[in-house]
Amino acid sequence: MKSRINRRFARKLSEAFRAILPVTLIVIVLAFTYVPMPLDMVIKFAVGAVCLMLGMALFTLGADVAMTPMGHLLGSFIARKNKLWFLALMGVVLGFIITVTEPGLQVLAELAAGIPTMTLVITVAAGVGVFLAIAFLREILHVSFRYILLFFYFCLFVFAFFVPASFLPIAFDSGGATTGSMTVPFIMALGVGVAFSQKGSSSQKDDSFGLVAICSIGPILAVMILGMLYTPDGAAAEYAVYVPAGVRDTASLWAEYADALLLYMGETLILLAPIVIFFLIIRMAALKISKQAMIRIFKGLLYTFAGLVLFLTGANVGFLPAGSVIGQSLAGADYSWILVAGGMVFGYFIISAEPAVSVLNKQVHDITKGVISQRAMKLSLSIGVALAVGISMIRALTGLTVMWVLLPGYILSVGLSFVVPKIFTSIAFDAGGVASGPLSSAFLLPLAIGASGALGGDIVTDAFGLIAMVAMTPLITIQITGLYVMLKDKRKKAE
Repeated sequence: MKSRINRRFARKLSEAFRAILPVTLIVIVLAFTYVPMPLDMVIKFAVGAVCLMLGMALFTLGADVAMTPMGHLLGSFIARKNKLWFLALMGVVLGFIITVTEPGLQVLAELAAGIPTMTLVITVAAGVGVFLAIAFLREILHVSFRYILLFFYFCLFVFAFFVPASFLPIAFDSGGATTGSMTVPFIMALGVGVAFSQKGSSSQKDDSFGLVAICSIGPILAVMILGMLYTPDGAAAEYAVYVPAGVRDTASLWAEYADALLLYMGETLILLAPIVIFFLIIRMAALKISKQAMIRIFKGLLYTFAGLVLFLTGANVGFLPAGSVIGQSLAGADYSWILVAGGMVFGYFIISAEPAVSVLNKQVHDITKGVISQRAMKLSLSIGVALAVGISMIRALTGLTVMWVLLPGYILSVGLSFVVPKIFTSIAFDAGGVASGPLSSAFLLPLAIGASGALGGDIVTDAFGLIAMVAMTPLITIQITGLYVMLKDKRKKAE
């Protein structure tokens, strides 16, 4: 058993190394050429990259060993009760608990100046809880995923006309930041558990996906409602362009990382505790799980804990400052297209480093029995995120309102859902939430904030909205991939 875990960890570490290496090399090359950085910042970034690699490997191993089995067990248990009120109640409770643990949301809440951190976190968690309940009911009642999307996205854009402009980008960003490294593996596993407790193989495959997408809508609506009731004063004035703090020697560098490790150990313990306690209560009350299975799950939770601590430390100490400084430097270039091109390159490669992406790609491959390959998913996601960051950099340069991009983008996304196979639509909308994880919040958003601040723009309206863009563009690219697969299959049958 131990040797099998070691082999799996070695494989996960190799995958994490290949995922993070391109971004690391690009930043280091830029640091010594076009975007000069203090040497201590480069060293901090390199140490952060190592933390990210180890953290991502441990986290994805923990997701396989603990989070996914826990989600399957809880999903099956909830569905077997066969009571709609119980299903809805469990959706609200689980959605709220798991969202409070999401590191990407914590990063966004701290960056969103003008809104109290806990106010935003509780609002978003409530939105996810309500919409996870809706997603569960959709699976049991077999309501069309397309019509759910059409109805709620219509509501979103109607609400948008009544929300203050300073709230809109943060509202749409919250939908993406919520579905990250903690929520995605657990919610997707819950969806599989609920779907596979129902009869009918077709229903199982089609209904296994879509929960993440529906849960992404809840935070947007919840924050919009918050915006109608509460208006922050002087939010934009609280932002400042990041100025890197010098590190005198290796001892002070270690002290900075040690302080961050202790901080995120405490935060991660608090974040993981509710879902672990909830699982133990359900296990004692209703679930029959062997002692060996429970030991495996607890080992997996330790891997998850260690992985999240290392990942958050590397992202916040190493990557966040580098992203802000690079954004400032590229924005000050003689040719504005460099900012757009640089942002697209980072977007293309950084998606592979999001810890929840590998979880989604593996589950898509398993559920579709290899029909949708991990390679095709990765390419579609990379192209989508590259486009999102490129458009976001254009917004930083021009001050283009985020709604002028999101509205036509979502109209196209929902329109495509009526012509592509259902499974591709569900996967695409889930992938949008997965793409906008904690690394997008800790690197790409600071990149946009740094660029907007250097250009003298309004950071709230010009920089925020990037995560929403990252969540939207994969909906289009993956559905276009699905359209291509459908046409290819038709051509083969016609021959």
